[in-house]
Amino acid sequence: MGIIRLKNIRTFSYHGCLVEESKIGSDYRVDLEIEADLEKSSQTDKLADTVDYVHLNKIVVEEMAIRSELLEHVAQRILERTIKEIDKVNNVTVEVSKLNPPIGGDVQEVTIMMSKKR
Repeated sequence: MGIIRLKNIRTFSYHGCLVEESKIGSDYRVDLEIEADLEKSSQTDKLADTVDYVHLNKIVVEEMAIRSELLEHVAQRILERTIKEIDKVNNVTVEVSKLNPPIGGDVQEVTIMMSKKR
């Protein structure tokens, strides 16, 4: 088994329950970690034998572009697409963070973390 991590994927998206959030948007950070068998690719040195992190990034960026009220909903879509589209992935964990959330306090970010196994 091995792990591939994509850290600090930055997007500007329009998630949130407030009407203002759907209009002005916010900055987000996404961290993605997948578990997969990397033994074959470590021997063959072939992209076809591993999990392409370009594909992983594409999933995150595309799903973050679809507005949701809740971060949990966005995270679930990322998890489901990753498992569905990439057969080599055995487990995936995603963290979605809203930076400087409008919650009436001095809060750097709000993060949700969710995981899914094949």
